[in-house]
Amino acid sequence: MVTCETAASFGREPSDAALADIVQILSARNQGLVLGTALNENGVNSHEIERMIQRGQLVRIRRGAYVGASGWEQARPELRYRMFVRACVALTERPTVLSHLSAAVIHGLPIVGPWPTTVHTHEPDAAGGNSSRYVTSHRGGLVAEPVRVDGMLATSLARTVIDVAAHSSFLTGVGVADQALRREAERAEQERQRGVRGLPTLTKDGLREELARVNPRVGVRKVERVINFANSGAANVGESLSRVRIFELGFEVPEVQVHFRGGDGRDYWVDFFWRGVRKIGEFDGWHKYTRGIILGDRDPAEVVRAEKKREDTLRKQVSSFWRWDWNEALSPRTFARLLAEHEVPRG
Repeated sequence: MVTCETAASFGREPSDAALADIVQILSARNQGLVLGTALNENGVNSHEIERMIQRGQLVRIRRGAYVGASGWEQARPELRYRMFVRACVALTERPTVLSHLSAAVIHGLPIVGPWPTTVHTHEPDAAGGNSSRYVTSHRGGLVAEPVRVDGMLATSLARTVIDVAAHSSFLTGVGVADQALRREAERAEQERQRGVRGLPTLTKDGLREELARVNPRVGVRKVERVINFANSGAANVGESLSRVRIFELGFEVPEVQVHFRGGDGRDYWVDFFWRGVRKIGEFDGWHKYTRGIILGDRDPAEVVRAEKKREDTLRKQVSSFWRWDWNEALSPRTFARLLAEHEVPRG
């Protein structure tokens, strides 16, 4: 059998099967990302790369960086942007410190809405922040020692939250802050249970200290508003979206992740609870979004029965219990109608 390298050495183009094998191997080695230089080193020239793109086998995510078409089609927007960021870092000649939403995606912080179309970096030497086709550079505020995440340099978790809150919408800022605080609280609890003393835990006070240290030229009040509203109890970005919507629509902001003891003696936690009127609300979209993780090895029917039993138990203790999904939370008009129909008090 003639390998791709042998075929190339004899001046023959590698077969489609050989090209597919090369892409598969390079993709597996680099978390789905295939660099043009790596393809060239394995005997694949620019003509063959273009042929794979035209045939729908390869997707160019930027000049010199590619992803297998099937992997790209299946990837969520967050993963697509993460691969784009990794590609830009890999193809940048000098060290790059990722910032803003580019740092957020590397830290694993989700958002509601579209990801940027460029990679955001902090450039202390860039006069006013220089930009290019693929990179948006920012200058301003002191940057502490960058952290290394997945082999890339990025602003710290605290600085990332500050930058996102200062330059993004209130919803995006709250979503990132909520998840950063929750993840830190979970890490601290896990370390406590193991008897391990790890790094200091990021808290809202820590975010305020970082804001004072950075003292950004713009967006200070936006950041303060985000920090004040942030809540580590939000289990996911869908709950952050719900909290922001409830607040912006002028309704009373509920407590999050409230504990109930059921009549069966079991402990239950609910997403949202309006204590004064004893109403429970739950964001339902996340379970569908991560159904593979939620179900595990359990039968779907078993999960449905368990959830119905949980809901029946909780309904006995409150005046009402209802759910909403992504589409309802994303539509201010629809969500306002639902809140009014269930007699949620005004804020």
